[in-house]
Amino acid sequence: MITGATNLVPAPTKQTLATAYIDFTSDAGNNGWQQQYLPDLMEKEAEVFGNRTISGFLSQVGAEESMTSDQVVWSEQGRLHLSYTATMGGTGTTLVITHNADAVAVASATDHGVRAGDMLLIADANTTAKAYVKAVANNGTITIQSLSHDHMNSAGIADASSNCKVLVFGSEYAKANTGRVGANTPSFKSFDNKPIIMKDKYEISGSDTSQIGWVEVTGEEGQSGYLWYLKAEGDTRARFTDYLEMTMIEAEKAAGDGLTALVGDSVGTNGGDITGTEGLFAAIEGRGNITTGVTGVNAATDLAEFDAILAEFDKQGAIEENMMFVNRATALAIDDMLASMNSYGAGGTSYGVFNNSEDMALNLGFSGFRRGSYDFYKSDWKYLNDLSTRGLINAMDTVGAVRGVMIPAGVSTVYDQNLGKNLKRPFLHTRYRASQTDNRRLKTWVTGSVGATTSDLDAMEVHYLSERCLVVQGARNFMLMK
Repeated sequence: MITGATNLVPAPTKQTLATAYIDFTSDAGNNGWQQQYLPDLMEKEAEVFGNRTISGFLSQVGAEESMTSDQVVWSEQGRLHLSYTATMGGTGTTLVITHNADAVAVASATDHGVRAGDMLLIADANTTAKAYVKAVANNGTITIQSLSHDHMNSAGIADASSNCKVLVFGSEYAKANTGRVGANTPSFKSFDNKPIIMKDKYEISGSDTSQIGWVEVTGEEGQSGYLWYLKAEGDTRARFTDYLEMTMIEAEKAAGDGLTALVGDSVGTNGGDITGTEGLFAAIEGRGNITTGVTGVNAATDLAEFDAILAEFDKQGAIEENMMFVNRATALAIDDMLASMNSYGAGGTSYGVFNNSEDMALNLGFSGFRRGSYDFYKSDWKYLNDLSTRGLINAMDTVGAVRGVMIPAGVSTVYDQNLGKNLKRPFLHTRYRASQTDNRRLKTWVTGSVGATTSDLDAMEVHYLSERCLVVQGARNFMLMK
């Protein structure tokens, strides 16, 4: 018999006696090594948050390609037809070009393609008139003559109007006249982005690796079974994979405001430049379209916002199929909007499921709809809903909250300056650095003295690295919903 503070009595047979069980979790100094029954250990991990990852958005709407350079440069087509914003003067006889068709200020008054002999369609807030181009001066000033009246202001277009819209619709020349003076060359716009390096690390001491503990898990990557202490490593890898996608969505270039101070600065022993990269939201805000709704925060409750979106898309590429990735509130608002189009919706009969019976589940949601000549396919975007990602920011209901994004389907033809030829690519794709010796799409390596010894560190370190950037082609065809 064992006597003393522990007061333990070994049993001659395997019996569940209070005196025959040692409790290692209680206070030994107060007779704590006494517990009648072993605890019922539930080794399976409870999945209380479901699938915790948000990656997968870019793989649905784009593609991945390797690159060897430190910068990716691409060119996009300019507009085919000549249209401008101009200032009218000289009692309606002269025009000075101020902005191009995309409402971007021209570099100088000579930066236009209007030539002598052209016929113009000119409009202001009051009326529309047609004019003939008599001459174009060296300073870019265009001399015109009304085709309908002696003076342009006789047609109702005011003198010195600063917001005239000008469209070239053709030309006319007299018999036996000389040919065109000057020629127009196709215009294009060049854009660039650069990859950034992202890193993460998992670490566990050599002592902790000797304590084997198994946990039954079902991971976000589809794996299931038992994991040893590397369960935490799996979570680190999944989190880093999400960071790769979130960075491509949220990143900003180091230009303006406080970001300029980061250039030439870096965290680490070697220093270097933190220059940033252009993410999806930054590209759309800088080169694309933004809708804040017509009637409020969730303006998708009526068709007014979508009609405004169609009008804007008509000015751009007019791509027929578009995918909408939206948060929960906007998705429900769109469902309610479409349901209100159903004459039976107010009576609660159906939202689009026909031949309903009392035993059939009622479908209260829509996956897409057609308005005008455009098709919209709707999908919930977990990134905007999850409280541990953008959903936390959207819950603040601030000005910067994002309701969703519209992305054109299909591919675009662009000129790749690295390859020197035209290529068809998705409007959205990720470029990562890779060569024959090193692929930096997602690198993983192990250091330390645990297992294969690479250093005198009494730990195992798992390192993660990726170098990538996002290419958003034809951003004018994208729409950010705020």
